[in-house]
Amino acid sequence: MSRVLLVRHGQASFGAADYDVLSPVGEEQSVTLGRALAARGVRPDLVVAGRMKRHAQTAEGVLEGLGGAHPVEVDEGWNEFDHHQLLAVHTPPEDELAGLDERVAFQRWFESATLRWTSGESDEQYDESFAAFTSRVSAAMDRIAARLPTSGTAVVLSSGGPLAWVAASLLADSAQARTDLWLRLNPVSVNTGVSTVVTGSRGTTLVTWNAHDHLSPDQITYR
Repeated sequence: MSRVLLVRHGQASFGAADYDVLSPVGEEQSVTLGRALAARGVRPDLVVAGRMKRHAQTAEGVLEGLGGAHPVEVDEGWNEFDHHQLLAVHTPPEDELAGLDERVAFQRWFESATLRWTSGESDEQYDESFAAFTSRVSAAMDRIAARLPTSGTAVVLSSGGPLAWVAASLLADSAQARTDLWLRLNPVSVNTGVSTVVTGSRGTTLVTWNAHDHLSPDQITYR
């Protein structure tokens, strides 16, 4: 039986000019995870990351914590969806966000924009529809599973959206149930949280979701 450790990137730079870089906290989270994996005897056969900077930087920190160099393969199938575009094409009514804290208002806006995207009713407005997003993530997961040797271990560095989809696709039976579950899992994905998928004669199975026991309480973040 092989296993795939799906790792969400460390904390990015929310509110900064470039979100797609790790914050100092994100760098610390990544090294902390690597050390925890090393303590558990993890020795990856394969390390794969999406193309985003926060994915590469998280991989660098994890490998530093593991105490050894390892080639990192880039697979754009693990990229996050374009949340900037989701927000750009959806402006909620002003009264819906009036009086709210800036972070709360952003979260409400993001959630309503995401619901619009997942509905599939305005696919022509997006460069990548939700259906296309889920298909590319599923294909990326299939590529990992197909390449792993028996009893091999892969570490994948990605984002909350793709990792939540892998979990939802393995836990729910219908398309709508998968979408509904994805909408619930995506917002609670912890930075450097680890989800474990095993593959073997019984197929592909999710055995843990969003584990973050390597983090101290003050290191737990969601952006």
